[in-house]
Parts: sequence; C-alpha cells; structure tokens
Amino acid sequence: MKSIYRTHTCGDLTATNVGDTATLSGWVHRKRDHGNLLFVDLRDHYGLTQCVIEAGTEQFAVLERVRPESVIKVVGPVVARSADTVNAALPTGQVELRIEQLEVLSPADELPLQVFGDQVYPEDTRLRYRFLDLRREKLHDNLMLRSRVFSGVRRAMSGQGFTEFQTPILTASSPEGARDFLVPSRLHPGKFYALPQAPQQFKQLVMVAGFDRYFQIAPCFRDEDPRADRSPGEFYQLDIEMSFVEQDDVFTAIEPVVHGVFSEFGTWKVDAAPFKRIAHADAMLRYGSDKPDLRNPIEISDVTEAFRGSSFKIFAGAIEKGAVVRAIPAPGGATQPRSFFDKMNDWARSDQGAAGLGYIVFEGGEAKGPIAKNLDPERTNKIRELSGVSDGDAVFFSCDKASGAAALAGAARIRLGHDLDLLERDVFRFCWITDFPLYEYDADAKKVEFAHNPFSMPKGGLEGLDSEDPLSILSNQYDLVCNGHELASGAIRNHRPEVMVKAFELAGYSAAEVQERFGGLYNAFHYGAPPHGGMAFGMERIVMLLADETNLREVTLFPMNQRAEDLMMGAPSEAALAHLRELSVRVILPEPKKEPGS
Repeated sequence: MKSIYRTHTCGDLTATNVGDTATLSGWVHRKRDHGNLLFVDLRDHYGLTQCVIEAGTEQFAVLERVRPESVIKVVGPVVARSADTVNAALPTGQVELRIEQLEVLSPADELPLQVFGDQVYPEDTRLRYRFLDLRREKLHDNLMLRSRVFSGVRRAMSGQGFTEFQTPILTASSPEGARDFLVPSRLHPGKFYALPQAPQQFKQLVMVAGFDRYFQIAPCFRDEDPRADRSPGEFYQLDIEMSFVEQDDVFTAIEPVVHGVFSEFGTWKVDAAPFKRIAHADAMLRYGSDKPDLRNPIEISDVTEAFRGSSFKIFAGAIEKGAVVRAIPAPGGATQPRSFFDKMNDWARSDQGAAGLGYIVFEGGEAKGPIAKNLDPERTNKIRELSGVSDGDAVFFSCDKASGAAALAGAARIRLGHDLDLLERDVFRFCWITDFPLYEYDADAKKVEFAHNPFSMPKGGLEGLDSEDPLSILSNQYDLVCNGHELASGAIRNHRPEVMVKAFELAGYSAAEVQERFGGLYNAFHYGAPPHGGMAFGMERIVMLLADETNLREVTLFPMNQRAEDLMMGAPSEAALAHLRELSVRVILPEPKKEPGS
C-alpha cells in the first residue's frame, strides 16, 4: 500500500502505530476550528482518521481555506488521543495524526450536496452529482455490499457445480414481456439488433449444446417504466439453467445458494430450506398476490357463500352477476376507533378505485357494523368461522370479479399488516409460488396471450394444449418470493418443437412466425434437446433486501432517474446527422400534443 501518497489508509492507524510517522491521502470529510487547533477528519475508501494542526504555520493557513471534499495529502507523527477524546465508534478512534506537511492534491468547488451528515436531497440532484452521492457512507457501504454479494453468489454457484458462461448482448428480439431496446445495424441497413431482455433462448441453447449446469450474472435491458423495485433500462440478473431436471431438482440446487447468501450477507433470521411452496391459485386466494409477504400473518378467505342470497343486497346482487367476496381479517380491530375504519374505506375508494371496503366488528359475542345489521347470526357466524377471527377482531370485505376482489383484498392485507404493526421483524421469509397459468385473456386486444414465460413447459404437454381450455392450462413455472418481493422467476422449459409450435399457436403465433422469430431455439429442438429448466434472480433486488433499502437506486452504482435519463452523462442524447446517415436511420419525432381548446 505504501506510495508517495500514503503509507497507510485512513482506516489503518491504531494504538500500535503511536510514534510512527505516517502519510495519508484522502478527502476532507469535516473540519472543526478550535481556535489554535484545526481538526480535520480525513476520509478514503477504507475509513476515517482525525488529523490536527496547530495555528501559526503556513500549512494551518492553507488548510483553513480548503473546502470540504478537497483531496489532500498529510504527513506527520501518529499520537494517542487523550482518554476523554477517544472515539470508540471508529477503528482509528484511539489516535490522531499531527500534520507537519500538507499538500492540496485537488481542491473542491462549493458542493451541490454535502457528503458529511444525513441531509436529504432531491433525486435529480443526487443523480446529477452521483460521484458525490456515492461518497456518502450509507451509499458507499451499499455498493460495497453489492460487490460482496455478487462475489458470494459466484462462489456459491461454482460450489453447486455450475459453470459460468457469457451470452451475446447484440441479439434478436424476444417476447419477454417488455419493450426491446433496438440497435441499428450499419452493415445491414434497415435491420436492428435487440439488447437482451434476458438470455432466455441462449441459456436453453447452452443446455441443448450439451453443457449441464450454466450460470451467468447477466446484464439485461428492458424499455419499461421504472418503479421502486425495478430499474429503468438495465439491470443484472443471476441466470441459471440445468439439464435433466424436474422442478424439485431446481429447488434443491438453488435453495442452499439463496439461504447461504442471505445468511452470509444479511443480519436477519433466514428461513431454513426447504422453502414453503404455494400454488399460484392458492396464493391469489389467501394473499391476493402472487408475491405474498409471509411476515404478515393475515390470510384472506372466500366468504361468498355466506353472502349469497343474503339481505345485504349490494353483495348478494353482485354475486348473482359472477362476483366473489373475500374476507380480510383485522386482528384486534375491535379496539380501533371508528376513524380507522373510515380511513380504510376512503383509502379503498381514492387509492384503489374501489366502491368501498365494508367491514364487520366482532365484539362482546356480537357482530357489529352496517353490514352485520343485514345478516342473520348464522351468516355472521359462518363469516367468523371461514375467516378465522375471534371476539375482538374485525373483518373487511372485497366484492368484485375474482381478479378485482383479489387485488383489493391483497392491497388491504398489506395495509392492515402495516397499520396494525403485525409484520414479523428482522426476518427473511421465503416461499415458492408454483403452477402459474400459462395463458391469460387480454381484454383490450381480445385475445389469449402468454401470462408469463412463453418458453415454459405446459402441464399435460401437447395433449393438454390440444384438449383443454387455454385459460385453464397451467405451466411448470415458479417464482421465488421474499418478504413480498419477487426475487426470481423460472420454469421447467418446453424442449419439444411440436409443443413449442402449439403453445405459441394458442397465443396467436403461426408456425412460420415461430420459426422466424425463434429459429435458433426451434431448430435446435429438432436435434436432441434434454429436458431442462432454470430461473433468473434480480441481483439488485437481493442486495436491496440485504441492505434494508426500499429503492433499487440505493444499491445501483449509476442509476437513471424516473424518466430513464442519465443526468450525469446526459443520456439519452441526440445523434449527429452524419451518424444517423451511416446507420441508415431517420428520426421521426411525434407530433406535439395540442393544448385543450387550441
């Protein structure tokens, strides 16, 4: 580590170095002027060391003028701090460096955001000056955690017998559920490459090529709207594929990796393997979501029959038109004031677009509330039994077609879990969601489409595709969920060309389109493809959970803003006309929106 700039880092010096002469270089983190003494906290990647200089020297005058975040080099003896000034929170807190020589290596201008302290700054300021933002302790620690997690994952995968490969970045478009980023080809005017949304086809081709266990921490690119747990533009995923496996084989191989990574890099309790398994239909009924947070003890139940033909005409009438009723328990709800129930109802209307959120309170052996007044004791007892509540609890209700009822019930479950402080603390709860539907109906397009991964093997194979209603066909697809976040998605793949053609045919693709769009995979399946399966993990989501953050931006080195812009580098930007001509590309901008009344 010794050089002209430093004999030690700013995290090295301890009581054992007292009497040594040390050279340190770093950033001026903070200055404190005590009149005849000037203290400087000097920071580098490794830590922080307190340095001190006495008044009356040329170096003192120079250091007085130096702004925070300037880079300086100091030389001097290491001395012990007095007992009353020891900082036990710092590894270097027992000593300080007495500055005898000072050199300003790079002065800093006035800062647009402070590195020292916990001030909150707007997103645009943080991203425009990301190089400063990254100097802040919490963000710096998060990115170091990210690096360790990536290294730990690689070790764990190699330990499970997986081999790392790298798949192409410039490739063909593939239906992964989002828009592609396209790259124009100079050598083939009018044609475009697509940046991979995922290495899906390539990793399957690796299995067809005869390799047995593949993994890659792969960059993926999707032109989709951002959200807290989804980065705009690009992200990294742990991509995995295995030959000659069924679903249980994949789970058995992956669970030790997940448990090991979360145990090594997290500070919370981690579920032991094997992880809980929940069928997709069951998850939608019990939790109103296919990514349930199992720290929340609330479980939703179906109470449709308790309301069918009842005097509560709003629900009874809706049931006759195909609606269902879901009950969402509120443990201890009977102790809540009326305003609690009013706020839940207002939330359902304003935030969820629902007609409302009815409720019953069970208290003193009675069912109370506007709904209870319209139900006989037999029906309210049935509701109590089905929803599993006791005296002192309350129950909210969601009434709609199955998908709408599940969505509102699931959102209410999450809100109640937080508002009633029901969530387990400091624990990672995992579960597998299995048996996803292969298809869904797009009401806007008025057609059947793939619900999730189009390359999944349908349950029942070709026979099932030929004989069953497409909307009833399940797939060999699975997700791994942790604390309400989808960490990974995968499937046992279809490896038969005739099954591939039929599966895509039901989603509106002709055999010719399948061969044209997925020719590499389709052709490979004609030359002996092993049964295979795998999955892909969102690496940023893993790090986000381990760092106890709520936004992927906090664990990403140089993220874009919510409009998919890189404010620091100025991307996206206009291309020079000469460059566009070279690529045979013409830019046609959208028509400007007309103002109302113009």
